[in-house]
Formats: sequence, C-alpha cells, structure tokens
Amino acid sequence: MRLEDKKFSKEIIKWYRLFGRDNLPWRNNVSPYKIWISEIMLQQTQVKTVIPFYKKFLKKYPNLKSIAPAREDDILALWTGLGFYRRAKNIYKTKEIIKKSFSNRFPKKFSELVELPGIGRSTAGAIMSIAYQEPFPILDANVKRVISRYKKINLKEKTSIKELWSSSEDLTPKKNIFEYTQGIMDLGATICRSKSAECFDCPLKKTCKSAFQNFQIETMVKKTRPVKDIYFTLAHSNNSFLLFKKNDKSFWESLWIPYDDNYLNKESIFKKSYKKKTATINHCLTHLELNIKIEIIDYKDIFKVNSNLEHQWINKKQIRNYGLPKPIMTIIEEYV
Repeated sequence: MRLEDKKFSKEIIKWYRLFGRDNLPWRNNVSPYKIWISEIMLQQTQVKTVIPFYKKFLKKYPNLKSIAPAREDDILALWTGLGFYRRAKNIYKTKEIIKKSFSNRFPKKFSELVELPGIGRSTAGAIMSIAYQEPFPILDANVKRVISRYKKINLKEKTSIKELWSSSEDLTPKKNIFEYTQGIMDLGATICRSKSAECFDCPLKKTCKSAFQNFQIETMVKKTRPVKDIYFTLAHSNNSFLLFKKNDKSFWESLWIPYDDNYLNKESIFKKSYKKKTATINHCLTHLELNIKIEIIDYKDIFKVNSNLEHQWINKKQIRNYGLPKPIMTIIEEYV
C-alpha cells in the first residue's frame, strides 16, 4: 500500500475511534447474521428509517436458527413500510439457501456470500470486513462519495465505477479493517454528505482533492415521478378483508393487496353489497407516484371467491402478520 493510501485509512480509523456511530444497533454484539440484515435494510434507505425496522426484525428473528422456519409472508410482514420489498424476498431466498446448502451456518467466504440473492460485491465486502474482520473493499453510496471526492473521480464517466472499485481496493488497509469500514461509511453519512460537506471537520481535508468545494452543484436535479392511477376494490365482512397476493414482478410483488380493477374482471368476483365507501390516498415510490382509489364494499357475510388468484379473508386483528403495502395497511387499520 502506498504511503498516501496508508495515511487515508489511518486518518479514517483514528476519526472513527473518536467520532464513529458506535450506538447503531447492528454494531452491538456483531455477528454475520446481524450485519447481513442491516446491510440489506440499508440498501437505498437511510439509517434513521432502518433502525426501528431492524430492531423489530431482530426481536422476532435474532439469529439464523430463529429465521430458518420463517415463511416469505412472515418476512414481508415485518417489511411493511420500509419499501423496496424485493430485499425482503431476497432475505427469504438467502436464508433458504443457507439452510439447505450451508447446514444453516452463515457462509464465511466472500465467494460464497457474493453469490447469494441480494448480496452484491459491496454487501459481501461489508460482511467480511465487519463481521469476520477480513480486509475486503466496499463501495456503498457513502463510500462512493468519499472516494470520488477524495480522488476527484468524475462519476459521469463510464469508467468511474471501475475506477472507484480500484481505488477502494487500494485504500482498504490490511489491519483495523473493522474500524476502517465502519469509519468510511460514517464519514460519508455524517461529514461528507451529498449536498453539504463539513470539510473543516473532515480528517481527510489536507489531502482531499475536492476539499471545501461547493457540493450543491454536484447534486443531480430530481426528476419528476410519473403518476399512475390505481383502482382497487376491497371487500369487508365481519371485520375481515379480502386480499389477493400480487404475483406480477412490478412494485409490491408478493404483497397482499385489494382486488385490482386495472387487470381483473371485477363483476365475476363481487356479489351484490349493501354498503359502499370510497377511500383515496397518494403514495410515492422512489420511481413512481401512485394515486390510489379504493372502493370498500361491506358484506353481511364472508363469501367464497371464484378465482385462481391466491386470496384470503384476513381478520383485521391479524393484518400485521401479512406483508401489505403501507398505504393499504393504513386504510385497513383506519377502517371501522
């Protein structure tokens, strides 16, 4: 490792020991399992949002043994409101592979980890360096920002990712890898932020090629989300709701939703009712804005549904045991 690179890692390690976020729940009693769950949850989601979901998840499934018998629905139920539900599906797929192919023991090799669903090169590197304390580079959003600014790498260039990975490998130390990996992530999250950097407080300010730059100009203009109108029909009877499992691979895949009027023949399923109510809600996904209109129909009795779609009458008291999109969960919980 070059002297300049050694100084980079040395400064980050020293800074982490003084200012690192050692109060984060996944940094207590560290295990490969805990780091895996936290890293998957942290993909495209901020720490403050993840913490309550992580604590709830770990309370129910504290280790591999406890999550081994879990159904996909069980995991999705704990994910309601966190978004990017494919991550939950990947946790289910990965724990099944670990159970069948690794005797329910967490893999210890990078080559094994990187092949698991939802675990890419950076997540595998984080597990290896934090849980096993083996020197592997990572390149999450925070680390990418720190290195690109430090080295003044143009992220608009097609070769930037290759260059960033090469730099991350060069800068990763052989010793104190736990402190370094946590430190560079914390530095990007708390000091070298996307819109404003606290360069005066940065341990790298003397050698960073972008120090004291106006980073506002670096921030991309947010694109306007396209709007999608969705129409649902929600049957209600005896405090139970008729929900269908979404099986297409768009947003909310595998979650339980009301009857989708956009694709299905509504008249073939719903009988004559005695009371109707309409609810509307606006919900923003990362790439899409949803205008949701739900016709809620009350029935005196639960009825049999003639459909090959997976469906179920779910009692309101049990609704949190199922994976539902947050806006649907909100409407059901508020409905009297």
